[in-house]
Amino acid sequence: MKFSQSWLRSFVDAKLEGDEFSHLLTMAGLEVESEEPVAPPFGGVVVGHVQAVDKHPDADRLRVCQVAVGAGEPLPIVCGAPNVAPGMKVPCALPGAELPGSLRIGVSRVRGVDSHGMLCSARELGISEDAAGLLALPADAPTGSDVRQLLDLDDHLLTLKLTPNRADCLSLEGIAREVAALTGQPLRLLEVAPVAASIASARQIVLEAPEACPLYCGRVIADVDATAPTPDWMRRRLERCGLRSISALVDITNYVMLELGQPLHAFDNARLCGAIRARMARPGERLRLLNEQSITLHDDILLIADDRGPLAMAGIMGGEESGITHETRELFLEAAFFAPSAIAGRARRYAFGSDASHRFERGVDFGGTSRALERATRLILDICGGHAGPLSQATARLPERLPVRVRASRVARVLGASLGAERVGELLARLGFPLAREGESFVVVPPSYRFDLAIEEDLIEEIARLQGYEQIPAAAPRASLSMLPQSENTRSLPRLRQILADCGYQEVVNYAFVDERWEVDFAANAGAIRLANPIAAHLGVLRSSLIGGLVANVATNLRRKQSRIRLFESGRCFFRDDAGAPVHGFRQPWKLAALAYGSALPEQWACATRNVDFFDLKADLEFLLAPLVAEFAPCPHPALHPGRSARVTLAGQAIGFIGELHPEWQQKYELPSVPVVFEVDLQPLLAARLPQFGEVSRQPPVIRDLAIVVDQALEVRRLIEGMRLNGPPIVQEITLFDVYLGRGVEAGKKSLAFRIVMQDTEKTLLEAEVDAAVQQLVAYLQHAFAAQLRV
Repeated sequence: MKFSQSWLRSFVDAKLEGDEFSHLLTMAGLEVESEEPVAPPFGGVVVGHVQAVDKHPDADRLRVCQVAVGAGEPLPIVCGAPNVAPGMKVPCALPGAELPGSLRIGVSRVRGVDSHGMLCSARELGISEDAAGLLALPADAPTGSDVRQLLDLDDHLLTLKLTPNRADCLSLEGIAREVAALTGQPLRLLEVAPVAASIASARQIVLEAPEACPLYCGRVIADVDATAPTPDWMRRRLERCGLRSISALVDITNYVMLELGQPLHAFDNARLCGAIRARMARPGERLRLLNEQSITLHDDILLIADDRGPLAMAGIMGGEESGITHETRELFLEAAFFAPSAIAGRARRYAFGSDASHRFERGVDFGGTSRALERATRLILDICGGHAGPLSQATARLPERLPVRVRASRVARVLGASLGAERVGELLARLGFPLAREGESFVVVPPSYRFDLAIEEDLIEEIARLQGYEQIPAAAPRASLSMLPQSENTRSLPRLRQILADCGYQEVVNYAFVDERWEVDFAANAGAIRLANPIAAHLGVLRSSLIGGLVANVATNLRRKQSRIRLFESGRCFFRDDAGAPVHGFRQPWKLAALAYGSALPEQWACATRNVDFFDLKADLEFLLAPLVAEFAPCPHPALHPGRSARVTLAGQAIGFIGELHPEWQQKYELPSVPVVFEVDLQPLLAARLPQFGEVSRQPPVIRDLAIVVDQALEVRRLIEGMRLNGPPIVQEITLFDVYLGRGVEAGKKSLAFRIVMQDTEKTLLEAEVDAAVQQLVAYLQHAFAAQLRV
């Protein structure tokens, strides 16, 4: 919204200038985007009256003018402007005047003729870019008066960057209300008296779409002079607000829109047929607009039509066939209230916009519709003449403005500062709304021009604006804090992250939105949860596994010449679960995944280079789980190598998987070496065992090695667990230290060598006790697993 500060002063005198005034508006939520003077500084320019114009004796295109400047004899001034003529009044720069661009005017000799000054165009004064001729001043301008004062060139233009909720400030009257409330200065609103009808001509108004158009006013004005010139004061105000002067009738409707915020439109009444109807468009209807654009109307477009067909897109733009021209002698002037939902987005659909649609789609004051029509009528009669018919009006159900209760205690709580009931009442009263006090509360009825006020917090915002945001103390919040208990049998996610970082892994954070192909490849999930509005075409589903993101991270690092990569990520995965899901039929468990790629150790001379394998990552996972002990069992997984993957089980519960990436995906995602990955549920990892005291024996341990031959398919885990459960109490530790397949071992069999550590806390073990313990273990292995003692 661009406006002239001098025009605003006709409503309210803020008694503030320049940056101070801009700061006041900006701090109140009406951001001043720019401020500029109407004209640059200049002086010594007065109103000159051209009394005579003679041809220059030595130049075809120059004229010698005799110009009266209000004092002394007329000055001879040489001028080359094509529009200079006797009797006109123009800006005259006297000798000694300084024009924009540091141009100093003196007495000069032009082709042998002395010129005592300069007649100026609008461009030479810095008012506009028009340099086609001299700037013509009003015929009643006092000769010799200061041009800056005559044209009010010390005025300033402000442009407000309004938020969509402040449609009331898309008018001078609305801005004036704000300034009056902020400064406490008296507000001088226009006194608009109804225009008495002098003719009986009228048109019937029919609301066929009352929800979209609940209010429509109009009147016929006959015998108008459409060629009447727009007054200079009106043209000047329009131009300073960024609107071009077109004709008196169009300028008047634009002027009232800027003044009161109500868009209006004038139809040529002679081109209308029958009643005026506010209705929705019918299939296939077309309309040629004033911008010469022909459009096919959709059925959700609100129209103003007559009995023949569409006249205008309601609230957006009029039609060319019913528009006024210089030949118009009788017009139908309309003003209406259209529901914002019926106007919003319609103009953008056809790739254009208008000042009217900009206002209607934000909300126009339905309480001032007839007032704006009366104001425009009076201006038309004063400027263009004519006779007005009676005001026709059709009304349906208008929006309700329900009272809102504001509590002083709630104001203090929301703002963090107690203003007191008296101050709250004083600030609300400055808004000029209907107000009633009930103890410490106030009941406010929002006016028809404030669509943004509906709940208590809306009015609290108004109180904060009027008080001044900078006047509200920034008090730090105060609260009592107590240290929460931290259980020793749980671990935190940051602790798990630190463990993996200590093992050489770097954390990554990927989008939970992934490529649908990843879900099919790494999770065999063809029914991934789709996003209704994805941020990118390739991020269209929610992930059910973290593996895809880690593989993509590896590919990115390989393109940047990183050959040894260790990554981990923790985050939520998403699954459909209609039965018992906590949130709208979806489960969102938190998972932890890690990936190792490249050499097992950093490059060095002491160790031979080898790629990371299953057991390297398994060791890192076991270190992460410690002191918990997991079990690993072969299990296929869609993301992993069929023979090199395992299910991870903790306390009998499957918590995830570990293994090498499937060769097909290694080839598809162009990985030179195979990465090893694991993904486990986070929750089981957060458990920890409480430390328990155990006596340290002072007796020496006894160590025996035991080699047995068993079936090759037998899991070592079962052997170790069985020996621990069925061995004598003196057996403290059993570890596998060798696996052998080859000569001396029967096909289909394998040789396993265990180291058995025995110790007693009370006494030194005798040889017989040790031999008995070993024999007990051998007997158990022979009975339970058909093991044979290897000699």
